Amino acid sequence: MPSVVDICNEAMDLLGAATIISLTQNSKEARLCNRRFDTARDAVLRAHPWNCAIVRTQLAKNSTAPAFGFANSFTLPTDPYCLRVLSLFTSNVDGDIAPYDTQAMFKIEGRNVLTDEDICRIIYIAREEDTELYDSLLSNTLAHRLAADLAYNITGSTTVAQQMFGLYEARLREARSMDAIEGKPDRIITEDFTNIRF
Repeated sequence: MPSVVDICNEAMDLLGAATIISLTQNSKEARLCNRRFDTARDAVLRAHPWNCAIVRTQLAKNSTAPAFGFANSFTLPTDPYCLRVLSLFTSNVDGDIAPYDTQAMFKIEGRNVLTDEDICRIIYIAREEDTELYDSLLSNTLAHRLAADLAYNITGSTTVAQQMFGLYEARLREARSMDAIEGKPDRIITEDFTNIRF
């Protein structure tokens, strides 16, 4: 499975740049990778519900309710850190029809989930930092995103940067397609008033 350095070096290969031994070595490539890796990782994880990053948890209710609009407030998880809420899961969901119940009204404000539900169980994308859990498609997609983010700094070319971002988008589409076929496809029921925002 790929390490952070492996992913960075794949990005460097895409750009025709020098590879690195560690993120702390004294080189332009290492400094750029060290500065941008976490941001690129979070962006790629947020872009799709990767199987390896999906977490289910029940949140504790905050002692202070919202000033108006919703009855309850719940703080988003930090361990593992929540990057994006996929769904608020309620007891009335039929798992055979809608594994992710999105009919419950909720809204994300800051680091809180606001809802009228008394119990808040969410399915979310976590900040998975262990790259050894990534499959080859996720690590390859992340390498392409990192190459796109660093292209101008490495090459000084806006054309190369645009090309790299196009390649990243193509890898993301491929990875989404492959990732989605693992397991039974989810039929998500939605209504016009449903709010899923981060």
